[in-house]
Amino acid sequence: KFIYQRNTCKILKIHTLIFIIFVEIFKMNSLIKSATIIDKNSEFHNKSVDILIKNGIISDISENIKNPKNFPEISFPNLHVSSGWFDYSVCTGEPGFEERDNLLNTLKVASKSGFTSVGLQPNTFPVTEKSTEIEYLKAIAKTSNIDIYPIGALTKKSVGNELAELLEMKNSGAVAFGDYKKSIVNPNILKLALLYSKDFNLPIFSFPLNTDISNNGVMNESKTSTICGLKGIPNISEEIQIIRDIRILEYTGGKLHIPYISTENSLRLIKRAKDKGLNISCSTCIHNLFFNDNQLSSFNTKFKVLPPLRTQNDVDKLITGVKDGSIDMVTSDHNPLNIELKNVEFENAEFGTIGLESFFGALNKIFPIKTTINILTKGKKIFGMEETTIKIGAQADMSLFNPIKSYVFDDKNILSVSKNSIFKGSSLKGKVYGTISNGKMTSSE
Repeated sequence: KFIYQRNTCKILKIHTLIFIIFVEIFKMNSLIKSATIIDKNSEFHNKSVDILIKNGIISDISENIKNPKNFPEISFPNLHVSSGWFDYSVCTGEPGFEERDNLLNTLKVASKSGFTSVGLQPNTFPVTEKSTEIEYLKAIAKTSNIDIYPIGALTKKSVGNELAELLEMKNSGAVAFGDYKKSIVNPNILKLALLYSKDFNLPIFSFPLNTDISNNGVMNESKTSTICGLKGIPNISEEIQIIRDIRILEYTGGKLHIPYISTENSLRLIKRAKDKGLNISCSTCIHNLFFNDNQLSSFNTKFKVLPPLRTQNDVDKLITGVKDGSIDMVTSDHNPLNIELKNVEFENAEFGTIGLESFFGALNKIFPIKTTINILTKGKKIFGMEETTIKIGAQADMSLFNPIKSYVFDDKNILSVSKNSIFKGSSLKGKVYGTISNGKMTSSE
């Protein structure tokens, strides 16, 4: 048995080596024609140019490049390119919930939606809490042209009682640690995690929700919730958790990330913590910038998300926070759910929405295109990841898009297995043409 397992491992290693050699030999050659570059870190920012790619590397950028070797040409109406987009909060059903979606299809969806790298949340069964589970995800993703960055569970089984194997997961490629959409009830767990984070310099996620105060609420506590007769989740249930977490961070040091903030006061608290010099970052969800809680008057479960949609005042303040950089990242919070979990009474429906396919169009509807691209390409440094730019000699890592095309998002735009999109029926702006990364091109056409 031992000899069999050892030989099997050798065969797998040989196959992996052959695959890597194959990819290196056959990396793409192409010529991108008449593309406007949006990349503030590139000397070609705002210029309309041709881009020559040889063996996956940008070999030339200029106004009119000849094509004597007859490389495949890439040309689209009003073509714009930027460095590859990144979304740090993506869920896939695999392992455990494959009926919702699987990893390879989720990565295909991400690539066709303009992303060249994604962070994978430990929203699986079992949760991603061991080094072997990190390695499993990375092994499956080898055949994709998109880079994955797994986020490991903070506690064993994500139940909050005991820290998971953080160092082992870091050594296997985890870039952060958190229990997806689960609060850290025990403050000592957060204290210990932040102390550990000082050594390995990776962020600890703390979901901002005091469950005792939210008390099984299903939407924002407001006039709308009273009219609807639905139990509300008050702003203070988010904010009091953030106050606690900031105080612990002051005591321990370390690196803290507050994901998915949704209220004006949450933003104010984090800005004050940053002004004190604390190593804290935060994010919000695209749907919390696009919709307010008035949408729930229809009792449509597609609008049931966590944190909940808040008031228009909160939405406006969050948008301002994104513009001025107080909010470090925006995420799609892509969370596929099968229809049985949504097609029920509002109180019993699951929280969550898919968002990869609609992310660019929704952002571009709210912000100018340069701000939109800045949002989609920032945030990697929080996770210690290398940022890319469009320059001669760099590996081609690019998103291709048309920023002006408007459309109504509906089922034909959904590529995920699950169809639980909050953006169905919404008017969005901007079309993704595809991506170029890791020596391959994915086209959404």
